[in-house]
Amino acid sequence: MMRPANIVTAVSDILAGIAIAGYFSGDNTGEIQALPVTLLVLSTIGLYGGGVVFNDVFDAELDRIERPERPIPSGLIAKSGAALLGGVLLFIGIIAACFVHRSFLPSGLLAVATAVAALVYDKWGKHQSLLGPLNMGACRGLNLLLGISILPAALYQYWAISLVPVLYIAAITMISRGEVHGGKKNTLYAAALLYMLVIVAILLVSFTNKTIVFSSIFLLFFGVMIYLPLRKAIQDPKGALIGKAVKAGVLALILMNAAWAAAFGTLSLALFIVLLLPLSLWMAKAFAVT
Repeated sequence: MMRPANIVTAVSDILAGIAIAGYFSGDNTGEIQALPVTLLVLSTIGLYGGGVVFNDVFDAELDRIERPERPIPSGLIAKSGAALLGGVLLFIGIIAACFVHRSFLPSGLLAVATAVAALVYDKWGKHQSLLGPLNMGACRGLNLLLGISILPAALYQYWAISLVPVLYIAAITMISRGEVHGGKKNTLYAAALLYMLVIVAILLVSFTNKTIVFSSIFLLFFGVMIYLPLRKAIQDPKGALIGKAVKAGVLALILMNAAWAAAFGTLSLALFIVLLLPLSLWMAKAFAVT
């Protein structure tokens, strides 16, 4: 229920945010501590895990018809037990974020906002044609900001970057609605455009930071990973191919986050983030992603 492969991508969001904040840069090396990083990683595991568990809780009745193999409709876990698990995970995510700094702000507040955004999407947002994808994207944008909050001052400087994952996840959410019954080519073309805007945004930041050579390498692999399955789905927009495009888009977040780390000059962290991809792909073989 927790979508382990997806949780790995959420961890990569946090690491990208930490890189954007400059936590591992030369100017901050004397203040680097492992505990804040660990707490933020634990926080995103709880927040993402709790969010997707509640997604299944709210979808239990629909899944009995469309996806009876899922844990709740199959009887593997009771709906009440799943709700308890989701609540505990969200609580852990919020509490972990509250201990990153000496006060509730800003990490604790961002964790609460992320949890609220996830629950709103699970219950209401997913049923809205326009606001739904933006709602889902906001969850990822807030997650990136949670990583950046390791250095609170960086939030004021780099908050706008969180709009990029909002666009990207909105695109994935748009096309994911065709996983069961098939989709429309116009929606897939719109997603392709949004993907391109994301790549251009990272390239512009890289150009400004004079790191475009390194970030371009990660973006090349990112582009291949997202566009190849999307191209097949555009040619034949049936549910199975759309599902593969969605799955690739979610897992490719790791490469996008590696590109962000490279764009902000933290190449070693970018390489570490890439190492999360094989782990996520391995988990994706055993657990659901979409």
